[in-house]
Amino acid sequence: MSTLVTGAAGFIGYHLSEALLARGDAVIGVDDLNDYYSVKLKESRLNRLRLHKAFRFVKADIAEREAFADALPDKASITAVVHMAAQAGVRYSFEHPDVYVRTNVAGQLSVLELCRRLRALKHLVYASTSSVYGGNQKLPFSEDDRVDDPVSLYAATKKSAELMSHVYAGLHGIPTTGLRFFTVYGPWGRPDMSAYLFTDAIFAGRPITLFNGGDMRRDFTYIDDIVDGVLRVLNGPPVARDGAPPERLYNIGNHRPEELTRYVALLEAAIGKKAIVEFAPMQPGDVKETYADITAIQRDFGFQPRTSIELGVPRFVAWFKAYHGV
Repeated sequence: MSTLVTGAAGFIGYHLSEALLARGDAVIGVDDLNDYYSVKLKESRLNRLRLHKAFRFVKADIAEREAFADALPDKASITAVVHMAAQAGVRYSFEHPDVYVRTNVAGQLSVLELCRRLRALKHLVYASTSSVYGGNQKLPFSEDDRVDDPVSLYAATKKSAELMSHVYAGLHGIPTTGLRFFTVYGPWGRPDMSAYLFTDAIFAGRPITLFNGGDMRRDFTYIDDIVDGVLRVLNGPPVARDGAPPERLYNIGNHRPEELTRYVALLEAAIGKKAIVEFAPMQPGDVKETYADITAIQRDFGFQPRTSIELGVPRFVAWFKAYHGV
């Protein structure tokens, strides 16, 4: 029996694959190794996964439905699919909208079509995002809130993925769980996210930009807590009840919005160097604050984030220094 992980060379997909292998699972990892950010970083993650005999890698584009399905080895052994592959990032979507529709909508459809043909499949878990809450003003964000006011194409494509998954769970009885991640950070993180961008700039003596005059708050969630939540959910596929499909949605966050300026101060302390800060207006597609209501995943799976930014930020900086030889 094996678990298929899409986006296995990505930040969350890599850490999740490591955790699955560590607990004794066989993992089939899929990634197209695109150049949205450093392919070298993706290859470095993959090289660590390849140390495990139970890991098999397939280079494939999930949006190429038939080629993706045909490339998978031993499909009869796949009992779980964890779909982490996506085109991430809000600002990139302004210039490259087609990539988001291709990967996050057509790619989601490819995964759903594959799942309905996997006879041994017990659970599909897929990545969504806190960005679906868009312009909502009520905090904390709850899974019961309406999410029909997206402020970026990225958010709209991820909401589309949620809707398609709901339909396939109902039509085909696929046990499906969507996870709305809140600002994930940690070792092996993405270079386009704040922890990496700010750390790289501070070490190099370049300025960092804080939008909305620095008046921003984020529910920063450490990667180990994210992986713990995903594994807990993966072990408990939903069942159909009272005419509802076997499908659930959960927030995974730290349940603690942090001031962006506090986050920067912790980076400065770990690096041992002050940042050069430039302030700018709010960016289109951005939101001032994110804050996860995690009541549902706590109730159903006992999930409890354990890593504060006081612990997580220095761990990220230590990894950055080791990886880059700083």
